[in-house]
Amino acid sequence: MYVTLIWSTREIEIVLLGAGQFACEVLNFTLKRIIKEERPPRMNGKGYGMPSSHAQFVTFFAVSMALFLLVRHRPPGPGVRRRNHTPMTMMERAFLSTLGLIGALTVAWSRVYLNYHTEKQVLVGCTAGTVIAVTWFIVTSILRRTGWVAWALELPVVQWLRVRDLVVEEDLCQAGWEKWDDKMATLKTQHKKTS
Repeated sequence: MYVTLIWSTREIEIVLLGAGQFACEVLNFTLKRIIKEERPPRMNGKGYGMPSSHAQFVTFFAVSMALFLLVRHRPPGPGVRRRNHTPMTMMERAFLSTLGLIGALTVAWSRVYLNYHTEKQVLVGCTAGTVIAVTWFIVTSILRRTGWVAWALELPVVQWLRVRDLVVEEDLCQAGWEKWDDKMATLKTQHKKTS
């Protein structure tokens, strides 16, 4: 998922999110080998169970997305319309954040329901995912504020890869929409002229 998003959007925010997700997975792998707690007796999985990697993964993602949408994302002000697109309101972003968190809780609950983990393993996984997401958000905020992200975006290899930092101020779906809309308007105009 991250490779596809990074390749298709070239957004530094998604690169940072992917790096945080990778760090979350490395921490989970390490914790499982330190704690060495077995899965439930009626287990449907292999390996150690503490903490639940699924619960940790989805909680990291959902909390990170909520923090992005509610704190970092700064679309144009209310009532500002960019051609044929109106940015999401704070209410819409809060709604999407809530849906993401509910989805994460559903995945976490399913790990217990399907006998892959105990309640404690899932709770620890959710807690670890939340703590890592909040910590990573703070770290990336500091990197942004101190100019490290801007510096990285100026590196020749980063520019060659066409990495950008637009999603903080505009919606992902808006990034290419205006070009597409212009193309379609031109095609319609050309079609009318030839008809």
